[in-house]
Amino acid sequence: MSVAKNRGQEYSCPAFFSDLARRILITGSVAYDVLLGYEGSFADAIDPKSLQNLSLSFFSPRFARHHGGTAANIAWNLKLLGGDPFVVSAVGTDGGSYKALLSERGIDVRYIQEIADHVTATAIIATDSGERQIAFFHPGADAAGTWPALDQERDDLAYGIVSPRDTRQMTEAMLWCDRMKVPVFFDPGQQIIAFSADELKRLTRVGCGVIVNDYEWSLLKEALKVTEKSAKSVTPLVIVTHGEKGVTVLTKDGEMKLPACRPDRIVDPTGAGDAFRGGLLAGLSRGWKMEAACQLGAAMGSKVVEQEGTLMDTLDSDEVRSRAEQTYGEALPAL
Repeated sequence: MSVAKNRGQEYSCPAFFSDLARRILITGSVAYDVLLGYEGSFADAIDPKSLQNLSLSFFSPRFARHHGGTAANIAWNLKLLGGDPFVVSAVGTDGGSYKALLSERGIDVRYIQEIADHVTATAIIATDSGERQIAFFHPGADAAGTWPALDQERDDLAYGIVSPRDTRQMTEAMLWCDRMKVPVFFDPGQQIIAFSADELKRLTRVGCGVIVNDYEWSLLKEALKVTEKSAKSVTPLVIVTHGEKGVTVLTKDGEMKLPACRPDRIVDPTGAGDAFRGGLLAGLSRGWKMEAACQLGAAMGSKVVEQEGTLMDTLDSDEVRSRAEQTYGEALPAL
């Protein structure tokens, strides 16, 4: 499959990269996921003319409970690829075993708070037969978390990513990265509706780039009053994921479109976006060009949808690189 981009144009991360700095700051939620499946279409069940009286119940023959959360998912996938993440987040009284699991996998959990009198954040995610999703998120302990003192970690950091969690913590994380000159991606996710337009403008300008899905991009464009062509006035980089339709990368130089990597099968799409982010950061922290890093991210996203749950137990990195090469026609740099 071909890659569409401006002729002669190369895409690199707008951030400064140092060979001495490879660690990735990841802040977001550490949560439990309750996954439900509906064997029909949410869209068919909702009458747009009756939204004011909306009252629906969907029968779910499938139920599963897994480890999840944006920060944990991204860190887990990054670690599978040999990256070096450390997580800033919070868990409740039921989160000690999850924190231990992350630590056993070599993920730095020193800055995951354990907060008494709160439960760990929980996401309830329902998916229909067309891969549409309806989700509810209870922040639990995350809403009581505080931003830690991290100044001593600065010199080891290549990048940061601020993913969905309590909006106060997201804001503080972005501003800390700005003060400490850490290249940071703003990843508002489902929390985009919790920020005002002024807050979104401020945080978008702070980061080295924005990562959103296509629906979130439509909301962000409206809040920022920009188009694809004028987005460069507020941020040097926008990465928009489109699920099975691939990825769009917008920079000051133009637009690049990458097709999606095709999975062997689709079991559950939950976590694909976080897997993409893990792959992206794994590539960028090694100094890869943006195109190659996105290709690795797309290959990782195609792997995680082949299972139920967001955390893959093992990963064959050679198979991931082969999948990317089959899709994009060129080999990725060595991991």
